[in-house]
Amino acid sequence: MQRLAIAKEFLADYAKLQKPVQKAVDAAITRFAEHTHAGLHLEKLNNARDPRIRTIRINQFYRGVVLAPETGTDYLLITVLPHDDAIAYAISHRFTVNQALGVLEVRNQDKLEEVQQTYTKLAAAAPAALLHNVSDADLRRLGIDATVLPLVRVIATDAQLTALAGLLPAVQHDVLTGLAAGMTADEVWGELSERLTATPAAIDADDLLAAAARTPDRFAFVTGPQELKYVLAHPFDAWRIFLHPTQRDIAYQPVYNGPALVTGSAGTGKTITALHRAVHLARQLPAGVSGRQVLVTTFTRNLADALERQLSLLTDDPAILGRIEILNVDRLAHRIFTEIHGRQPRVPDNQAMRHLWETAATTATGVSATFLEREWEQVILAQRLTGLTDYLTAPRRGRGGPVRGDEQRERIWNAVNEVTGKLAEWGQSTHLQLAEEAAVLLTMTGRTIYRHLVVDEGQDLHPAQWRLLRALVPAGPNDMFIVADPHQRIYDSQVSLASLGIAVRGRSRKLKVNYRTTQEILAWSVSVLTGVAPVGLDDEGDNLTGYRSLTHGRRPAVAAYTDRSAETAALVRQVGSWLDKGVEPHAIGVAARHGQLVRSVTETFAAAGIAAGPVTGKGDVVRVGTMHAMKGLEFQCLAVVGVDAATLPARKALADEGEDPIAHRQDLLRERCLLFVACTRARDMLYLSHIGSPSPFLPKV
Repeated sequence: MQRLAIAKEFLADYAKLQKPVQKAVDAAITRFAEHTHAGLHLEKLNNARDPRIRTIRINQFYRGVVLAPETGTDYLLITVLPHDDAIAYAISHRFTVNQALGVLEVRNQDKLEEVQQTYTKLAAAAPAALLHNVSDADLRRLGIDATVLPLVRVIATDAQLTALAGLLPAVQHDVLTGLAAGMTADEVWGELSERLTATPAAIDADDLLAAAARTPDRFAFVTGPQELKYVLAHPFDAWRIFLHPTQRDIAYQPVYNGPALVTGSAGTGKTITALHRAVHLARQLPAGVSGRQVLVTTFTRNLADALERQLSLLTDDPAILGRIEILNVDRLAHRIFTEIHGRQPRVPDNQAMRHLWETAATTATGVSATFLEREWEQVILAQRLTGLTDYLTAPRRGRGGPVRGDEQRERIWNAVNEVTGKLAEWGQSTHLQLAEEAAVLLTMTGRTIYRHLVVDEGQDLHPAQWRLLRALVPAGPNDMFIVADPHQRIYDSQVSLASLGIAVRGRSRKLKVNYRTTQEILAWSVSVLTGVAPVGLDDEGDNLTGYRSLTHGRRPAVAAYTDRSAETAALVRQVGSWLDKGVEPHAIGVAARHGQLVRSVTETFAAAGIAAGPVTGKGDVVRVGTMHAMKGLEFQCLAVVGVDAATLPARKALADEGEDPIAHRQDLLRERCLLFVACTRARDMLYLSHIGSPSPFLPKV
């Protein structure tokens, strides 16, 4: 079977087609893939902008648009549209090879010429062009070709540039968006150069198939009937596992001479990059190596389960899967404790811990149970403080509140000892204590368990958990591969990797392009974080400069209702409309701040005949979960409900502002980041709703 390239945009279009049309498309593509396409009749069109474009008959009403090479037997299926739309697309579009990157580009040439005429008239009244400070030489160096350059020179506003999405070639629009976002030409080239798979001298402007192969974020090659069958049966899943060239370079770099850190905000592909890295490391293990040598870990069990499902999309090779283990960090500490001690650890439940802290707080006059617990986790346990003398002189960065002098610290220390002593008496340990003990035991014995470690959502891990992870693998090349985003920190931990012996300086990369979310959803979600500037794991301040999306769509919708029953009834209608449009049920998500609302939504769906289940469940059903449970997931369409002032921020999640103003500000930031995380799970459609007054985190529009 020869290669057939399928445009990524087609996968989304295919999912929206009616079932009879999908079957006709399947039959046509199968004949193409098996090169029995003589009967399909590749129809050449008069007056087409690109002489290599063809159409094929799907059925009486639909046609496929195909790019046919000058020589060879490989083809590119671009899209399938109603007959007249397919003809209009084929006539108006042109395909070229970018001479800076060698990637295949698509443009609507007819529309571009129309827009250029309009923008030229508008430019006469504009004070200056949007990119007036960028030279022609720099634009050409960044891949802006000669036919596009005149249009660039008459773009006057960001809105005009945004309107060109889908008309301009994607890479060229990306370049212009980066420049308009404040990046310098050298910074944009720095991103572009990471994608290079061929030198400009080696780029053949006529070899469209080679260019398509260098454009894996837009074109997928299928080389076997089973692969083709899977892609068509699961278009949303197939879309999720594509790697952009920048991501691919990071994931498949042969050697990192020590721990590597990849940062990037929501939708930049950190998780899928991490999984590709794990597969790459597993493949590179020496012949004869057996057992699970590559550990993929993250903060929660839900995230670990999601990673397991995504890994199964990447490979079904039992040899590779047998070398990779996926465990969340708490289960990992639990297992190591069991192996060392020969018994299961006993972990206290939340209610018992709350009672212990409330009782101990009466000893530490002037502090609450919440303050005392956080002081233990974020200062004492985080810094491995083992005695009162250490605590008296320890820094309390990120902590505020009523700690006044040595006498107060001594009372706090004694209160903490009261809690830990009671746990020891009961023979119980918290998850963080288990991680700390496992780290100590591994370090003392010099024992390592894995050769390679891949860490997802690293911003949420506690120092004790990082010490455990560092002890799991021997220091050396390719030992730790970490992905993180401080803008998605939704738990308490704030960590400096350098202070824990994990040096990533010189091996840090940042992803800035969002491949999941449309620019409209992204811009709206980013406004939730206005003024937020967190510090990353590398001790550097993080910002969203240059963070952008390459795709465009509809703006998020926000709806207000008088009561919860009206809100959930509207939600049923919204989800029903998505299902009617052909969206796969498992590609639809519903997020809420609290479990009670999650249960209410699930029950309402059941009564309405909509199959729904938890985000960690299986089957082709709508996924419903808390905002926390949405971490690490993505959906074609997403609804976020209960975004009202009484619910978000959650009052129970906030420290008392009078007792600890610093912790209160951090808690508000964490709640704000939680909404950002939830909204950026959406790919194409985002719908939010609330009752009464909206959450103060919602952007003012």
